[in-house]
Amino acid sequence: MRVQFWHIVVLVVVVVLLFGANRLPDLARSVGQSMKIFKNEVKDLRDDDKPAARAADQTPQDRPDGGTGTSA
Repeated sequence: MRVQFWHIVVLVVVVVLLFGANRLPDLARSVGQSMKIFKNEVKDLRDDDKPAARAADQTPQDRPDGGTGTSA
């Protein structure tokens, strides 16, 4: 089943009836802010995983301590 134009019109009418025309800008603003926060958190989680993946990819010869596991 494809979404047709009249489906969108009915959805918009229902949203306007439920929330009122005065509250729609506030609702859209809060949804946008929530999406922005969610995207930033997902990006931060991906950035946190990158250094761990790089460290796991290093061979013992690449490590500064020569692969012995000690720093002395």
